[in-house]
Amino acid sequence: MRTRRATMQDVADRANVSKSAVSLAFNDSKKLSEATLQNILNAAAELGFSQDPAARMLRTRRTDSLGLLLPQQLDKVLENPYYSLFLQGIGQTCQREGFTLLLAPPLRGSMLKAIPYAAVDGFIVSGLEYDRGEVMALRQRDIPFVLVDSELHDDVPSVEIDDSEGIAELVRHLLAMGHRRIAFVAFETGTSGGYRNWKGPVLRRMQGAAEGLAAVGLTTESDGIAIIEVPCTRSGGAAAFRQLWGADARPTAMVAFSDIIALGIIDAAREAGVDVPGELSVSGFDDLIEASWISPALTTIRQPIATKGRLAAEYLVEAIAGESPSRDHQQRLSTTLLLRGSTGPAPSE
Repeated sequence: MRTRRATMQDVADRANVSKSAVSLAFNDSKKLSEATLQNILNAAAELGFSQDPAARMLRTRRTDSLGLLLPQQLDKVLENPYYSLFLQGIGQTCQREGFTLLLAPPLRGSMLKAIPYAAVDGFIVSGLEYDRGEVMALRQRDIPFVLVDSELHDDVPSVEIDDSEGIAELVRHLLAMGHRRIAFVAFETGTSGGYRNWKGPVLRRMQGAAEGLAAVGLTTESDGIAIIEVPCTRSGGAAAFRQLWGADARPTAMVAFSDIIALGIIDAAREAGVDVPGELSVSGFDDLIEASWISPALTTIRQPIATKGRLAAEYLVEAIAGESPSRDHQQRLSTTLLLRGSTGPAPSE
């Protein structure tokens, strides 16, 4: 037979205190003496009492939980080690500040639909532009949020990366090694009309590529330059290799806009018997853990992924507390080009 769940009044009776004192013990214990607090906690333990989280949320209007609004379904997100590092950074702040974390992927294919169902105090919004409907919905509902990998706006705390300079430096390096047939492999944007309609990090990375090409008088429309989009997955990278390697004019270098895509390219190149970097140079962007121990080690652009997550969570905690965003809460973090074994001189014709 199921026993009745212990209530706050039961704890008060066992500890011989008022019900309000029991409430303080679980919600504002600093207002109680140490002896009274321990007496109440001991009584609660004896009765097996625990607070009803739904009742607590109704009373305090707080969940003590941060939400991470994701642009992809969970299976795709968890396939990319980038998010493991990003979550590590968020987790550092959650642990220190006493918050839990809720992952909010698209609900029935819609990120907008996911927002009302997430019981959180605020959102870290990953990879969405300022003018997206999801961001507008958060503003209309007066839900605190922080943008990550979007654009800087005076009224919204945000964390982003200086994507352009790292790619420009990489392209200049490839050009100096004789590469003139270069393919840029971007992650899918869902837009049409070419890269000039892209937004956010993928646009900034392509702008950096264009800047690098200009060093030798090339443009993104020059012969030998290709731009394609693929899913931001390892299999997406493998598909990119097969598409580009099957073209009449094969590239001598593939510049992937994420490490996970670059790793897929190397996988497929190895399967096809293509020598990296003897026949094909491959580079990525992120500096995931695997980038340094895959063979050959991956040339990539390091971004401080965990730091990005930690800062975003810190800014969100402060926004939840009612602090107004300042320019100190709009960070653009630097990148570093790491030259490793997956890139080399262009092969002779």
